[in-house]
Amino acid sequence: MSSLALPGPDAQLVAVVVAIRAARGGVGNLTGADLSALRLGDAREAVDALRALGWQIGDALFDGDPATPVPITVPDLTREDDHPLPFGKNVRSRVSGWTTRALSAKPVKKLPPAARLAGLFLAAHSTSKLLGQIPPDLPEVCRAALPNLLQKGFLTELSEDRYRLDLAVCHLSGLGRPAEGEQSAKAEGQVERRARPAVRFDAGAWTQWKNAASPALRRHAEAVEYCALCSLEPGQVAAAFMERVRPQFVPKWIKNAYGEWKETHPDRGPQAAEFTVAFRVEHGHGPSYNQLCSGLGWDVCRSVRSFIVRRLLSNEWLMDTSPVPWTLRPGAMAQAQGIVLPKARTSAAVTVRPGP
Repeated sequence: MSSLALPGPDAQLVAVVVAIRAARGGVGNLTGADLSALRLGDAREAVDALRALGWQIGDALFDGDPATPVPITVPDLTREDDHPLPFGKNVRSRVSGWTTRALSAKPVKKLPPAARLAGLFLAAHSTSKLLGQIPPDLPEVCRAALPNLLQKGFLTELSEDRYRLDLAVCHLSGLGRPAEGEQSAKAEGQVERRARPAVRFDAGAWTQWKNAASPALRRHAEAVEYCALCSLEPGQVAAAFMERVRPQFVPKWIKNAYGEWKETHPDRGPQAAEFTVAFRVEHGHGPSYNQLCSGLGWDVCRSVRSFIVRRLLSNEWLMDTSPVPWTLRPGAMAQAQGIVLPKARTSAAVTVRPGP
């Protein structure tokens, strides 16, 4: 991003968000609501700067429904050889979710673009101990904004070339992975993860199910089935929609594992709700339980992941259309904090004018 010929932090911030979303295939979605959430000084000037680099951005980003995703093509990311962002599917989703959380973190969400862009850089380059060295390619306008991050509590220490993140944003530490020895110790005593058995796919039964479904349910099922970003096997999608959900007994070890996990994830509710918003904008449907936890980097076994999401649903940080899969979205608690889907933001902004 820093190597692109862009005029300032507005265009650079848009470039970062779009490039991550377009890392696989060269096309990423952005809505008008997403653009507004970036709080740019001049959004049109920023978009024009990207167009000057050959990025294909339609006018619908400004003139269309602010909740409708607009595809943006980044030519340099469409090539297959020597790809500048060689992300796998899961990694791309996790980085995109991390970017959304970092830009909306409470200490920086109302700061100018230069400061929020600086926050992204520093979070990405910090270690598990929240320490980091200011990267040499940090744009000068971002370097000038670093005192704002210290003042707002994003940083607790700042020197000429080093810094320390505040504990309030420790979950954003980009390099905060455990060392090899720590990882081995963590794995001890953890329940071994089992590969899911292959799903037998009956194409005829799947077609019959879709023909019997309501138009809205069928559209949702096919949005998941044909989602280019998820690239799921048809059998996996069919099984999720067609299988009958049964009540599950929760063993004590799962509850204990959840109790230990939640102590280290105090912001799990807002993080999960924000992730579902970003995921829906990109995919056109909600995440599965696994996609939610993987995207947020919650490295626990599948059984614990399921219990985590069920607790988020019970505590109203999330809601879904049970038993329909891939319908997770912000719940009442999240909505009370302003974490809502773009269409909800648009509806809330509409005012009713009195008649003549």
